[in-house]
Amino acid sequence: MRLILVLAALPTLAWAAPAADPGSLAREAASLIPPFQQHLLQTVKTAIAAGDPVQAVQACQLLAPTIAVEHSQQPWKVGRTALRLRNPDNQPDAWERQILEDFLRRQSAGEELAQMSASAVVDGEFRYMQAIATGEPCLACHGQGIEAEVAAQIEQSYPNDQATGFAPGELRGAFTLRRSLADAAP
Repeated sequence: MRLILVLAALPTLAWAAPAADPGSLAREAASLIPPFQQHLLQTVKTAIAAGDPVQAVQACQLLAPTIAVEHSQQPWKVGRTALRLRNPDNQPDAWERQILEDFLRRQSAGEELAQMSASAVVDGEFRYMQAIATGEPCLACHGQGIEAEVAAQIEQSYPNDQATGFAPGELRGAFTLRRSLADAAP
């Protein structure tokens, strides 16, 4: 009887889709980052062009969460995180914290941030992170010499801000993406 059940199940097992390839998932995740990054950067540049960095802080606070939702294409969830947070909603989980700390160690050892990414399967999800280096446009709101008006807006918008004092090229944070493996196809 058991042999009959096993033989009856073989066609089903043969047609079951294999688990998704981690390399393909990593490439897919990485391909979602540039449009998200450009949308965020353009939002900041537009706000600065319309006024000043104070408006960029306001625009980031109001628009960045919506931009993340817009770029979270089913089944992917797209976001940002950091060790030194501005928005507490972007708090890293344990895996993200571990990867961010690894990015810091790797940068200290001389590796370029632009080349840093990590991926893993965590609790039934494929997770992907890519390092974000502090760039020139970031310095007006995240740098070491922030104007008084900008600092006041940051304090008003983010009273527990930890995301200032960065120098160009330092690890600002990371893009973080996740998707369930339950619906991942090869």
